[in-house]
Amino acid sequence: MRDALIFLAFACIIPFIFKRPVVGAMAYAVVSLMNPHRMTHGPAYSFQFAMLLCVITLVSVMLSREQKKIPPSPPVVMLGLFCLWMVITFMFAQDPERALVVGDRVYKIMLMIFITFLTVRTKRDVQALALVVAVSLGFWGFKGGVHTILTAGRSSVLGPADSFISDNNTVALALLVTVPLLVYQISQARSKLGKWFAIGVTLLTVVGTIGSYSRGALVGCAAMTLFLWLKSSSKLKTGIAIAVVAPVILLSMPEEWTGRMQSINNYQEDQSAQGRLNAWGFAINVANQFPLGGGPGIFSPESFLKYAPDPETYHVAHSIYFQMLGEHGWFGLLLFLAMHACTWRTATRVIRHCADKPELDWAVKLARMCQVSQIGYLTAGAFLTLAYYDLAYYIMAIVVTLDKVLIRYPQPDDTPPLRLPFGKRRAAPARSPALQ
Repeated sequence: MRDALIFLAFACIIPFIFKRPVVGAMAYAVVSLMNPHRMTHGPAYSFQFAMLLCVITLVSVMLSREQKKIPPSPPVVMLGLFCLWMVITFMFAQDPERALVVGDRVYKIMLMIFITFLTVRTKRDVQALALVVAVSLGFWGFKGGVHTILTAGRSSVLGPADSFISDNNTVALALLVTVPLLVYQISQARSKLGKWFAIGVTLLTVVGTIGSYSRGALVGCAAMTLFLWLKSSSKLKTGIAIAVVAPVILLSMPEEWTGRMQSINNYQEDQSAQGRLNAWGFAINVANQFPLGGGPGIFSPESFLKYAPDPETYHVAHSIYFQMLGEHGWFGLLLFLAMHACTWRTATRVIRHCADKPELDWAVKLARMCQVSQIGYLTAGAFLTLAYYDLAYYIMAIVVTLDKVLIRYPQPDDTPPLRLPFGKRRAAPARSPALQ
């Protein structure tokens, strides 16, 4: 039944993609972030939905008569340079077979991010993109929060199988980074029911993040909570909410969770922590040995035998920074950091541009929440191998497209009259006498 629904939804979306290419970019985001096909048990599970959506969207872009512009903003330029550098490091990879496997997935993600830059044209498109990203991972936040409550926190939360976020640590980062986007959706809810639903999903996502048993996520959560309060337009209300909710959630967790979190202070005796330090030493050794880095997929048992401080202890990178360093060298790491720094600065540019425009208050809030999400990713990501994870690049896409439609290529307010299935309809604007 699930397989049939997935295939039906896929077939129904295709005509809309040919009508507007941005629909294809957002459909790809849903498949890439939510992974709905991984909840099936039949042919849909391994069906190449992402690949087909990529191809269909590209065809739609070529056929569409819509104006197509990729903004030359600093994050776009840095991402382009980063992708070019990855092509070079791929060509000189120390393990070509593993590099091919990693590169196939990464380059497809980067292509669709650029397609998103290209096809998002209006304010509605940007808001829709933010909603799609929030809902796609808010689903797993809702599911994870309910799971944590039903198991009293004694069973860790897991993500969709065979995805970037399949284990407890990676799904924790995804949920953590999504929380600010869910907070933004609370502020945009048009009804009390919608607002309370958004609040419920946000709280469950926080519970699911804590229930993942991820120590990196706990560190990221602390940093992000501070910035969420600093970026909030109502610091008093936000501070009270944090002061009330945080102790309740933390004190409700079982002793197993508390013991695991306290192990952060005993990293010298923690084999997992020692393995991470060994992997980080391996990345430094590889970067010093090869100016281009070892290439995608360099973190392998065979490579550890050659370059790791402890050759017999193999671990994945366990850090976005050391992953970049080992795979793409010191220059690749510099490009990676510059790309995120430019995204932050662009969000600040949007905030300053819209600060004195009440009608663009939504953009100010969205840009601020993207910065909070960045803090979560860059903090928790220091302990996780998620340098290529789509979500970080979709946060960048939201910021870039905000800059695109509000500053670089400003668009008129194209929001149509709101037609609700229940309640009163918004009045249509009066027509000019000359047009009557």
